[in-house]
Amino acid sequence: MSPDAVTSYRDAYATLARIASELESGEADLDRVLPLLEEARVAYAACRERLDAVRAVLAGEWANDGGEDDDEDEDDG
Repeated sequence: MSPDAVTSYRDAYATLARIASELESGEADLDRVLPLLEEARVAYAACRERLDAVRAVLAGEWANDGGEDDDEDEDDG
């Protein structure tokens, strides 16, 4: 995954899972660890960016809906 590549959350997450599996297995050659970590950093940043965007929507737009009726004052009259 190149730093300029636009990728989906699912693809970035799959990249992280693949890298974690390779590192945990102990099969990664020492010369390959640094490039793997850089690839993981890029994938993590892509995942985090998308999660932050979802959090912002949930905290903003959905929080304003909150299930409350904006027309409460109309029922008083």
